[in-house]
Amino acid sequence: MALDDSDVEGTELLETYDFLLKFIIIGEAGTGKSCLLHQFTQNGFKAHAQHTIGVEFSSRTIKVGEKRIKLQLWDTAGQERFRSVTRSYYRGAAGAILVYDITDRSSFVNLSRWLADAKALASPHLVTVLVGNKSDREDDREVEWSEASRWAHENDIHFIETSSLTGDNVESPFLLAVRAILLSIESGILDPEKAGSGVSYGDRALRRVNSSSRLSFGSLSGGRRRGTVRLKLKDILPGSGRGKCC
Repeated sequence: MALDDSDVEGTELLETYDFLLKFIIIGEAGTGKSCLLHQFTQNGFKAHAQHTIGVEFSSRTIKVGEKRIKLQLWDTAGQERFRSVTRSYYRGAAGAILVYDITDRSSFVNLSRWLADAKALASPHLVTVLVGNKSDREDDREVEWSEASRWAHENDIHFIETSSLTGDNVESPFLLAVRAILLSIESGILDPEKAGSGVSYGDRALRRVNSSSRLSFGSLSGGRRRGTVRLKLKDILPGSGRGKCC
């Protein structure tokens, strides 16, 4: 169901948080974007998932150190016929989760188009995480980890593999993107008060980011798993597992 940003403004008043971040989940149809998002927001596998029609909205509030961060999550359809509709939701996104299916090479080959659209339409400081989904289906793999890692490095984005069925690493791309965005705020690169940044203050923040105190991220627990580019993740990635995936 297609939504507009104004349709969800009221929901942001129901809880307190320090920052509100807009994320888009993009990639070819059938890569498991909706399953990945459902696992992240509902902590469970979405059986018998149908292709997304237009755009679907969900949200989740997470804690990063001492900060409560609310994620406004826009799950976009991967079919070409919805492209003109979904691209309008890229506007002002602070983070993008770019998903491909490790068992479907065509979903990897088309990544450049998705990334180009996101960079052109989202926030100038967009943080993108490349996600190779269905990591549990190792026997059916068509895209090697090393190839995807190299592509991510060449395009200056982060990379990790996940399984939306088992939940393996599902939280990691979101935590990685959030942490990178918070670091940009702390360093002054990203201004939450600037229109189109994809970030806004919550009522808990009280503009503390402009004070002399620094943001406190704390430790996000867990061990490290292969599948990361650029940022050291030893303190922020949860544990890993293997299994099957949608």
